[in-house]
Amino acid sequence: MNSHPKSKHPPVKNSSARRKDIYKKSKYYQEKRQKLLIAAGIGGFILVFVLILAGIRGCSNYMQAKQTTAQNAVSMNASGDSNQTAATDSQETDSSDTAISAPVSLTLSVVGDCTLGTDETFDYDTSLNAYYENYGADYFLQNVRSIFSADDLTIANFEGTLTDSEEREDKEYAFKAPAEYAGILTSGSVEAVNTANNHSHDYGDQGYEDTISALDSAGILNFGYDKTIITEVKGIKVGLVGIYELKDHLERKEQLKQNIAKVKSEGAQITIVIFHWGNEKEEVPDSNQTTLAHLAIDEGADLVCGHHPHVLQGIEEYKGKNIVYSLGNFCFGGNQYPSDMDTMIFQQTFTVDQNGVKADNVTNIIPCSVSSDSDYNNYQPTPAEGDEAARILNKIQERTAMITGGTASTSESSEDYDSSDNEEDSSYDDSGYEEDNSYDDSSDYTEDSSYDDSYDYAEDSSYDDSYDYDEDSSYDYTEDTSYDDYSYEE
Repeated sequence: MNSHPKSKHPPVKNSSARRKDIYKKSKYYQEKRQKLLIAAGIGGFILVFVLILAGIRGCSNYMQAKQTTAQNAVSMNASGDSNQTAATDSQETDSSDTAISAPVSLTLSVVGDCTLGTDETFDYDTSLNAYYENYGADYFLQNVRSIFSADDLTIANFEGTLTDSEEREDKEYAFKAPAEYAGILTSGSVEAVNTANNHSHDYGDQGYEDTISALDSAGILNFGYDKTIITEVKGIKVGLVGIYELKDHLERKEQLKQNIAKVKSEGAQITIVIFHWGNEKEEVPDSNQTTLAHLAIDEGADLVCGHHPHVLQGIEEYKGKNIVYSLGNFCFGGNQYPSDMDTMIFQQTFTVDQNGVKADNVTNIIPCSVSSDSDYNNYQPTPAEGDEAARILNKIQERTAMITGGTASTSESSEDYDSSDNEEDSSYDDSGYEEDNSYDDSSDYTEDSSYDDSYDYAEDSSYDDSYDYDEDSSYDYTEDTSYDDYSYEE
């Protein structure tokens, strides 16, 4: 069997394959291939570049979107805070508006001379200072404390000094007490005092400064001369002005105008002006009093009250506002046996709304005595009751009629004049007081039928008889010639 060995030559390609091989080896193919490679490279580069750009743009958009989101979040928070602040402001505004628009009633009590001390020449054993040592600060105003506690603001005239100074002024009567006596006011619910009067400097500038310091330490608001104050009561700003008229009289016009303008500029919604003025024992105001009182109201005062005469004077209504010309003495350490122990608490209730003080003129007069004892001054002011209350109210009515009848006096007051209403009688002994037949009984008036009934001074039916002041209804306020008629003025 013949065998045929395998051939060593590769298989012969057909013509088509051969042409492809020749074409791949040709210069044209090589150049074309090179161009294609270059184009592919460029295309790839472009593609990569495009992709890179797309990536960068995508990242940028992402970051921008993230930043925008964050900014939006901050903006939303800020907007929320702003809205919250706006809401808070709105609430505050609404609250303020509500406080103004909703009427607020404010009751003020005003009383006269409070001399919480004694003169060093007086008999110490019967002085106010001796009573303080024996009974303490709470004793003096205990019979009126509930009245003052029930009101919104109580104002008194503080006449004297709270000092240890020995530098007494060269004057007949000078009053002082230790600083702790300011506690008499706080215990009695007296919140504010006028210090512009003829006894505020009995111990010089040092005595006056000590007094202000003692009052400040006790939390008692004090005002007078060029010192005005604004106090907020039940959300209402009350401006307090105190004017000392005795020396300069009508020359105090400019000070009065400036002080009222000052409290008005500071936002006072109610303005109270307190005067120390007039003539001792005069039962009607003089022309200086009426002129200054009218000017005060013309300048914006809502209430004018005064003291110094040591007796009650009438009440005038001027342009719908009240002028209480003299409140008399009150807690009065100037004399244990004053010739006139009648006094009063004048109250007025103001209603304030968004339009200001309403013209409702609600007043209340509480007739009082400077003492709870009918025979002498025990320095304990006490509301009067029954016939005594009616008598004092009638006296106020009569003296009011004297004002409205145009009989105001034109006599001049002078701080240099000093009567003896605070003088302790040097002739005093344990048996009693020297008789003085010079006592003027002109203060015992009969009821004047011409009184203007627009003032309702009839006994307040709201008065609480639960006050047990141990008042002696048999006390006779007619002329008493068993003691001297004391008075004082700087």
